[in-house]
Amino acid sequence: MDEFKVRTVDLQRVQNQTRHRTEGLSSSTLVLRRGQTFTVIINYDGRPFDPLKEKLIFRIVLGPIAVEVPVSRFGQPSATQWTAILERSVPNPTGPRALSVSLSSPVTASIGVYTLQLRVETRVTVKTHLLGQFTLLCNPWSQADSVFLQSEDLRTEYVMSDIGLLFKGSPGNIVSRPWSFDQYEKGILDICMKLLQVSPQHQADMGKDLQNRSNPVYIGRVISAMVNSNDDKGVITGNWSGDYSGGVNPSKWSGSADILRMWAETQFRPVKYGQCWVFAAVMCTVMRALGIPTRVITNFNSAHDTNGNMVIEEYYNEMGEKLSFSRDSIWNFHVWVESWMKRPDLGRGYDGWQVLDPTPQERSAGIFRCGPAAVKAIYEQKVDAQYDVPFVYAEVNADVRVMIVRDRTVLSTSVDKRRVGALISTKRPGSMIMQDVTSEYKTEKDMVPFRAAGGIAARGYTFGDERTMPREDSKGVAVSLQLLKAPVVGENISFNVIITNNEAAQKLLKKHVNAQNKEYNRNPTGSFWESHDDVKIGPKETVTIKHEISFKEYMLKETAEDSLVNLAVVIEDVKTQERVLASEEFNIRTPSLNIQIQNEVSVIINTPQVATVVFTNPFNVAVSGELTVSGSGLLEEKAQMRITIQPRETTKKPVSFTPRMAGAKMLSANLVLENPPTILHGFKTINVQAS
Repeated sequence: MDEFKVRTVDLQRVQNQTRHRTEGLSSSTLVLRRGQTFTVIINYDGRPFDPLKEKLIFRIVLGPIAVEVPVSRFGQPSATQWTAILERSVPNPTGPRALSVSLSSPVTASIGVYTLQLRVETRVTVKTHLLGQFTLLCNPWSQADSVFLQSEDLRTEYVMSDIGLLFKGSPGNIVSRPWSFDQYEKGILDICMKLLQVSPQHQADMGKDLQNRSNPVYIGRVISAMVNSNDDKGVITGNWSGDYSGGVNPSKWSGSADILRMWAETQFRPVKYGQCWVFAAVMCTVMRALGIPTRVITNFNSAHDTNGNMVIEEYYNEMGEKLSFSRDSIWNFHVWVESWMKRPDLGRGYDGWQVLDPTPQERSAGIFRCGPAAVKAIYEQKVDAQYDVPFVYAEVNADVRVMIVRDRTVLSTSVDKRRVGALISTKRPGSMIMQDVTSEYKTEKDMVPFRAAGGIAARGYTFGDERTMPREDSKGVAVSLQLLKAPVVGENISFNVIITNNEAAQKLLKKHVNAQNKEYNRNPTGSFWESHDDVKIGPKETVTIKHEISFKEYMLKETAEDSLVNLAVVIEDVKTQERVLASEEFNIRTPSLNIQIQNEVSVIINTPQVATVVFTNPFNVAVSGELTVSGSGLLEEKAQMRITIQPRETTKKPVSFTPRMAGAKMLSANLVLENPPTILHGFKTINVQAS
């Protein structure tokens, strides 16, 4: 009878990827999760396979690391080593015979792109067959994997979901920004694996890097450094200058695929430009693609403590203008990610969510990266826990020392222990609303309850307040600011200055109010509006003075999606020369775009549909700009069109799409206007049903 001879080997791509929950991930290879069995069918000619006469040995290769796995007839998959077990012989009387082999990887296998070979040894011959490549990912479904996540709902959200919301603005006027993570888009998984290969760690010592890739703590640190381009061939260059010539305004990005593709297609030249939410969203894409549960976090009033003293110094002149004396700053919001993993390096109790921050702020062990810092270690103030816990602790807990100065002499000081880390938020699993996670980072005593006023949280930093000076230091006058409604581009900003005389004598006061434009990540620039008056106030009296800043006075100079304002008032007692200050930082929201679906309840896979983008021009002038509609799994190509809309006119633009993936998907629309230079967003989530 003919000798046993292998004809073909079938890697059972569709069946294996369905079982491994990797269907939809686009790769040039088979995609598997570690610690789980997969099936390979060996088609052969000649006499039936006889394990006494033939030896089948799989060779599994990752860079310089190779492991030989002989096929055994009996046994169980192992959690600690590669195994290959003969499942059955598949009879086929007419054609080639087939063997079904069950292969399994250890749950601690390194993630990467492996090469699979099969060697057939008989007494006289040795033949090697190259079977192709497979990409191995972390496995949050496997209880023994260090990224195991208990709940199916949370795995669906933090690993499988490719749509998200990023939160921006200020705590009292939160803006939800749609983002498409795009991990299922063509070629994106392969680019995420390339990110690991281009890293300095891989270039310096390939073998060591590949061995370390079994550990999500290590992977997180590598990705955190590789998403920014500061020390390596990383993905994105940060730019906070307001001048984005030679690149893309960070506010124009709406998904990760464009950024990752541009980086890969230019031989790993950094993409211009990103800011914190872009860095975090791209990192979320990469981590989810690698199988590590990840979510995007926004910290409102985020401290950037440059000297590590846990105190942020702020300076104002006596006219209420904020001064740039300090390198410290408070970012109105800052965006990072949390990834879910075990932390055996920290001892018991620190498994779970870990902060990773790819925005290049400070170096960690000489490289611009941050984390993973265990959220529990931040909560417990365990500042000796690696990595970068003190830096993140300061971001959410630093004190703010506010000083009024004249000629570099301090006229008065107050301390605010509650402003920093005012609200820490993420997208709620399974819905498009915000979830408050502040209590995971901060103890009850460090958290501030927000007082809502006119739909916007108002916080007066009064000098007689327990958040600032102790009661006995309380001066004769208290002041606070109150926004009357959430500011929207095109409308006036209305606010009250509320002054209280705590003493039983009449006072003559000087009132200085000042408004400055600011970037979200640093101190404000020059003033664009001010008001100075004298105020007479009776004994124990409270007076409320209303102010309005017109659209013309604050109109944007640069294209932005949210312009931010620092508003401050200084009250000076003419007789005693004592001064008190209140300040409020807020964003002016852009109007949003509305997306309507023709037949929302029955959106079916592979069935054409129509969406309509609706926008009413709120401005007194005609506006024109470019509308872009995109949707991963819904639109093959982005839909782009130029539009012009007359004052107060409503425009409706239809967009046809055909869903190609079932599940929760999102259509998002961006309208970039030239005058006023602003970016408007809108989104609609769609539940696509299988046919």
